[in-house]
Amino acid sequence: MKVYTLAEYATMDTEPEILFWVGCAGSFDPRAQKITQSLVKILHHAGIKYAVLGNEESCSGDPARRGGNEFIFQMMALQNIETMKMYNVNKIVTACPHCFNTLKNEYPELGGNYDVVHHTQLIQTLLDEGKITINDGAFAGKKIAYHDSCYLGRINDIYESPRKILNKMDATIAEAPRNRKNGFCCGAGGAQVFKEEEESSTETKVNHERVEELLTEKPDIIAANCPYCILMMDDGVKAKGKEDVMVYDISELIVQANDW
Repeated sequence: MKVYTLAEYATMDTEPEILFWVGCAGSFDPRAQKITQSLVKILHHAGIKYAVLGNEESCSGDPARRGGNEFIFQMMALQNIETMKMYNVNKIVTACPHCFNTLKNEYPELGGNYDVVHHTQLIQTLLDEGKITINDGAFAGKKIAYHDSCYLGRINDIYESPRKILNKMDATIAEAPRNRKNGFCCGAGGAQVFKEEEESSTETKVNHERVEELLTEKPDIIAANCPYCILMMDDGVKAKGKEDVMVYDISELIVQANDW
């Protein structure tokens, strides 16, 4: 299926309903690219008129700001804001909670005001409106343990959309021992995913501890809503020798359920 850029829409003298902000992970990381592909399939099957920025999309600036480089953050943010102003962007969807938080809560201080939704919020709306469905039987007999990402959950108080989606699946849904406002980080936030590990008084890695918690629920699948959480959960599952437990983004589960 053809994914159009905003520049291509401009040549057709029309505008899409929504900009899909892909993000660095979704663009360049092979694992996260599968999440990008899943969301594209969902948007396509829902009949949503969308576009991406393509080569005109720069990093949102989240890692720079979390890592302490405010100058780089503002430089990236202002460049993105000018690009989106040129295309009259109003609504944005992204599969990355880090991009979601930055675009929604931090760009306004620099003049970038948008209606930003996380992909789980959009998917829930599409399900509620009947624009997409979940085939029965796809996950029959399976147990799915859900992990709250920090930037969607504790930072933006979005807990229900992912759960409402999962509850529409014919699977047993399990909560992690620490969930919602008491959720536990995967270990990638705050630009940590881009840094060497720091010395600690404990030998247990953050993502390994989180995976241990999720594995206590004896799941067949660990579900998350963030490309960095997926990366860290994958690493933790392999470290625990539990490769039979699959780690998926919620968008990937929708695509699997419908065999798209």
